[in-house]
Amino acid sequence: MTTSNFFEDPREQSLVKSEIVKKYFSAWSKIIIQTLKESGEDRLAYIDLFAGPGRYDDNTKSTPLLVLETAVENPDLSQMLVTIFNDKKQDNVASLENAILQIPNIDQLKFKPQIHNIEIDKTLVQQFENTRFIPTLLFVDPWGYKGLSLSLVNSVLKDWGCDCIFFFNYNRINMGLNNDKVKEHMDVLFGEERAGKLRNKLFALSAYDRELQIVEELSQAFHDYGYKYVLPFRFRNEKGNRTSHHLIFVTKSFRGYGIMKDIMAKESSSAEQGVPSFEYNPADITMPLLFELNRPIDELAGILLKEYANKTISFTDLYEEHSVGRRYIKRNYKDVLMQLENEGKIIANPPAPERRKNTFADHVVITFKNKP
Repeated sequence: MTTSNFFEDPREQSLVKSEIVKKYFSAWSKIIIQTLKESGEDRLAYIDLFAGPGRYDDNTKSTPLLVLETAVENPDLSQMLVTIFNDKKQDNVASLENAILQIPNIDQLKFKPQIHNIEIDKTLVQQFENTRFIPTLLFVDPWGYKGLSLSLVNSVLKDWGCDCIFFFNYNRINMGLNNDKVKEHMDVLFGEERAGKLRNKLFALSAYDRELQIVEELSQAFHDYGYKYVLPFRFRNEKGNRTSHHLIFVTKSFRGYGIMKDIMAKESSSAEQGVPSFEYNPADITMPLLFELNRPIDELAGILLKEYANKTISFTDLYEEHSVGRRYIKRNYKDVLMQLENEGKIIANPPAPERRKNTFADHVVITFKNKP
């Protein structure tokens, strides 16, 4: 696929990606607006640096239009949201401008959408590094990898209330890591030292382990910047047998991490024992029998009993410290803890008879018994 026909067909993966971004933008903006009102501030922003033409060839809306429609429909957002869109192709800019003008009631937005036509490069990153951002959701969706860098993401995330979602083209980056012609791009994406070490590690790895290593190294690179909460969502190709992309979410806030985790869980194409795959597989070639052999809920029960033996902790604290980097969602933890309480392996305060049936509130305090 070339960049010229990237927007010809809104593949299912693209629709899922847009839905994830739209849902997170809606949830994030509600939280930010509430905080801004309390502090007397009145602006938040959405920035899309590779915005595209606004619509696919079959007229399906892409992410910029979905975000703007959300803003138009929300009285607070319509008066507070600053939107900045960019695309290096003039044809895409013209198409996006026209698509935005066709949104009903778009003139109700206090801040007119800004549309730019520039290349994303070091100069822009330097400008961002010297800018104090209002609360901003940054969306970065390059077709390949040019323009995507740790420095770019960090230049926005450094400020309060700023989160980032970027579309990570795994196939192209996997090939690019061992291509001297694009070494510079890989170095700015992973960091020069980390990219060098990663290249050495990849030679001996299987395709599956290679993917895990690449995503892990990218996550660790953000950890080095101080961003603890990194959440990847994998997209498979149409046949379902290879990874095509990852959608990567980065935030400084556990609250944002938890919200995005729930959104990605619901968009996952499969789940095992209620534990989401954090993957969209259009072919969905998984087999129910094999799912039964992999029982992640049972594994979680064993992990908690081992790691928290003889400890007392509230559910909120347990979930925040244990769920990071794991695909378990809040519902999974509560189901497991209710099961362990029923089996007499933990003590909950208040106990089950004093709670509503089949509930486990966030404030419940858990005492784990000796190691099994």
